[in-house]
Amino acid sequence: MKYDIHEFDDIRPYEPEEMKQAFNDLLNDRQFNLILKGFAPWLPKFLRNGLLRLAFVGVKTPLDFQLRFMKPVVQYIIRKHTDGCTFDDEALYVNLKSQTRYSFVSNHRDIVLDSAFLDLMLHKKGYPTTVEIGIGDNLLIYPWIRRLVRMNKAFTVRRGLTAHEMMASSQLMSRYIHFAVAKKKENIWIAQREGRAKDSDDRTQESVLKMLAMGGEGSDFVEKLRDLNIVPLTISYEYDPCDYLKAQEFQQKRDNPTFKKSKQDDLDNMKTGILGYKGRVNYHCSTPVNQWIDQLKDLPKNEFFTALAQRMDKEIHLGYTLYPCNYIALDRLNGNTEQGSHYTAADEQRFETYLKGQLAKIKLPDKDEAFLRQKMLEMYANPAINKGKVEG
Repeated sequence: MKYDIHEFDDIRPYEPEEMKQAFNDLLNDRQFNLILKGFAPWLPKFLRNGLLRLAFVGVKTPLDFQLRFMKPVVQYIIRKHTDGCTFDDEALYVNLKSQTRYSFVSNHRDIVLDSAFLDLMLHKKGYPTTVEIGIGDNLLIYPWIRRLVRMNKAFTVRRGLTAHEMMASSQLMSRYIHFAVAKKKENIWIAQREGRAKDSDDRTQESVLKMLAMGGEGSDFVEKLRDLNIVPLTISYEYDPCDYLKAQEFQQKRDNPTFKKSKQDDLDNMKTGILGYKGRVNYHCSTPVNQWIDQLKDLPKNEFFTALAQRMDKEIHLGYTLYPCNYIALDRLNGNTEQGSHYTAADEQRFETYLKGQLAKIKLPDKDEAFLRQKMLEMYANPAINKGKVEG
């Protein structure tokens, strides 16, 4: 199957020959300049832009852009806002890094950082490239954001479509993902479901897997999936800086079933996720799907995708790194101390202090403290519940 890169112009990242113009357009954007001014208000605009233009010299590809501009930013975020980020990639074909590309399908913790941390860790481990990422167009609310993410190897996932539009959009995105892996020799990162699981009960949507099987050159859906070399990826945060925003949204939707987040809410989530404290962070790669997909290939199509999603969930749940707060939350929900061997009295006090601090940030007129606390405990308990079930 032949692909023309221009077939994907509406959704793809920038190509190398487009990077310079995109960078100039970014520097000429009024809103982007206001953002830059916020970081260095004492520096005149012509000096800020001049320094950025100087830093851009030699940047020819999106990967160059990531390593020149994004790598130091992500390193700073890890130093400043985490207690370290680790990467378990033993399950991958580590001796074939230069030849092999992967499609990482993962649970979703942060809108911006999930893929950014992965990019940095792949680079540090010596992989030849980072990942192209799928990002919802609901987050691309300003032209400067759209330009910046396209420079940063992002392709667009369209949201809020009719059923007919969704089918066409899914087919286009699937063709692009296959094109990126097979022709561009890129890795891919995509979330296992649309949006984040606000209660951290991470489940793979069959629709995501079916979308991935639409494109490609294989004669059937198993071969098409095999071409992508899918890796189940588990992201574990000790603390989720957006936990109180998620709990707040749970109450808002409970009290008003028609409630929808605003564009400002999305921006607040992005900012809080980037700048909030995350504690320890771990990324765990499970065995690539190609090593076990043949166990499912004789199933009827619908049963196949159900079984594949369930196996993806099992792999992702097994990959959780559990922290004391996960076990404490589980015991608090159950009203016992069955998990007490996994934490100390000091851990309990730390988590209780953390919960109180996060709950205090919620400013609702009819704040339901008990409900909000319950929702936050569920967020931290669910990874322990799910891992316990599959280890069972």
